[in-house]
Amino acid sequence: MRGLDDDHELAARLAVDAGKLLVELRLELVGRGVDQRTLKDRADRSSHEWLTAALSEARPGDEVLSEEATADEARNSKRLGSERVWIIDPLDGTREFSEGRCDWAVHVALTIDGQPVVGAVALPDEGEVFSTASPVEPPAAPSRLRVVLSRTRPPAEALAIADALGAEVVQMGSAGAKAMSILRGAADIYPHSGGQYEWDSCAPVAVASAAGLHCSRLDGSALLYNRPDTYLPDLLVCRPEHAQAAIEAARTPRSAP
Repeated sequence: MRGLDDDHELAARLAVDAGKLLVELRLELVGRGVDQRTLKDRADRSSHEWLTAALSEARPGDEVLSEEATADEARNSKRLGSERVWIIDPLDGTREFSEGRCDWAVHVALTIDGQPVVGAVALPDEGEVFSTASPVEPPAAPSRLRVVLSRTRPPAEALAIADALGAEVVQMGSAGAKAMSILRGAADIYPHSGGQYEWDSCAPVAVASAAGLHCSRLDGSALLYNRPDTYLPDLLVCRPEHAQAAIEAARTPRSAP
């Protein structure tokens, strides 16, 4: 019987290899002059197909939930009854990917009984992968806290947290890149509200939790995965010493500027 360590290593390897595939595909398609929409669609689908095929071969008894799954696949009752379900985001941050930015990611996670216990987040353009195979400790916090939030749709709760804690605001693309920015030493608190799905946060939460970070819903409640409804609208990932203050700040309406 395979050990759990094999799952950690598999997640990291698949995230890295899918990232390489995406970098090569972008180079090819941009060279052919395709538009950004086509680039995003082709990349998402190619990474999805490659990852699901690789997981089917490596773990034929496990179920897979992907961002690119059809609605019927997402509602799959076999998935809901399975102990082991891989939750993947083949390309997190399609906008950033298509614009040639670095803040996009590939997410590969394994949930066991709804808990994200294995995960890898590859940042291909940065040449980095963070995974539960080798958890890293975040660098020491700076004198002024940093709250990382969306560069296109900054949520009110995140801005309220930054205001309440006197924190600097850092803007970034994908959810994976934002969560991993804490482990990279570029941010300290990542709050999100306004809409995500399980594949957006599952791998980042697995990796961040293994590294000792606090991970929860924005109100402090537990994150649960492989649910019938894959919508998981809010998230808080941060250094544990800032969790309670961030949760309380998120409950307080932000004053108008």
